[in-house]
Amino acid sequence: MAVVRKTLEQSKAEKLDIDWKRVNATTEEDIRRHMIEDGEDPGFGPTLEDIFTPQVIRKRLKMTQEEFAHALRIPVATLRNWEQGRNAVDPAARSLLMVVAKNPELVLPVLAPAAE
Repeated sequence: MAVVRKTLEQSKAEKLDIDWKRVNATTEEDIRRHMIEDGEDPGFGPTLEDIFTPQVIRKRLKMTQEEFAHALRIPVATLRNWEQGRNAVDPAARSLLMVVAKNPELVLPVLAPAAE
């Protein structure tokens, strides 16, 4: 049997015979148990790696590739390769990106080159 996922809005729009008391009483643990019973991974959803991609962080900071690469002190080509998936972000760089994503106001000034 195929599993079809629909949003609540999609279900309401189809005017199906739905027991809303039962739907509203469903807990996250019920959903997790159902997923396991259906052979699915209950750890669905975006991972930290999905959220803290270089491109997502850069766009959230409203920076160009050149500005972001300069701020991180890396070559623009490295950033482009990460964003386009040609190269994986190494663990140390991933940690730096996560720190920048969580507190850019604190981290980016620390990385800025000293005034000469």
